[in-house]
Amino acid sequence: MHRFIMSGFGGQGVMSMGMMLAYAGMLEGKEVTWLPSYGPEMRGGTANCHVIVSHKPISSPIIQKATDVIAMNLPSLTKFESFLEKNGHLFVNSSLIDIPPSRDDILGYYLKANDIAIKLKNTKVVNMVMLGAVIEKTKVVSLDSLGAVVKKMFGENKKEVIPVNLQALKEGAGLI
Repeated sequence: MHRFIMSGFGGQGVMSMGMMLAYAGMLEGKEVTWLPSYGPEMRGGTANCHVIVSHKPISSPIIQKATDVIAMNLPSLTKFESFLEKNGHLFVNSSLIDIPPSRDDILGYYLKANDIAIKLKNTKVVNMVMLGAVIEKTKVVSLDSLGAVVKKMFGENKKEVIPVNLQALKEGAGLI
C-alpha cells in the first residue's frame, strides 16, 4: 500500500497530480482513494491531497503516516515532513525549496521541477515533472498507465498540451 500526501500552493497542479495518480491506479485494477483539501484561498493558497493506491481494500482515505510526501513549496515541506513514516520518500521541488529535511530517517529526493518545466517551455507542467519522478521511484503505477490518463483527461479539446505533459513525465522519471 502506498500512501501519498501531495502539497503545494493552489495553482501548482497538486490536485491534478493526485487525481491522475488515482486514475492510473484504477486503470491497473488497484484500489484507490483521493481526498482533496483546499486552503481558504484557491490559487495561491495551500492545497493538498491524500492518495492511497493498494492491492487490498482501503479502510479510510485519511493518511496518518505517509509512505511518500511530495512538497511543491516550503510551507508544504514544513507541514507534511513529519507525516512520513521511517524510510519514507520525500520528493521536494528544489527549484522553490533550498533547505534540507529536518529528519535523517527518511529518503529525500530534491528535484528542480520548475527548471525542467521552463526548459520544456511550459511552466504548467511542474506537477508532471514531479509525478514522473514519484512514479519512477515508487513504481506504484506504470508510466504507460499515467500516459493513458493524461491523454484521457486532456482529451480532444486540449490535445495540443498532451505531448509536453508526456515529456514532463519522462523528464521527471529521468531524474531518479
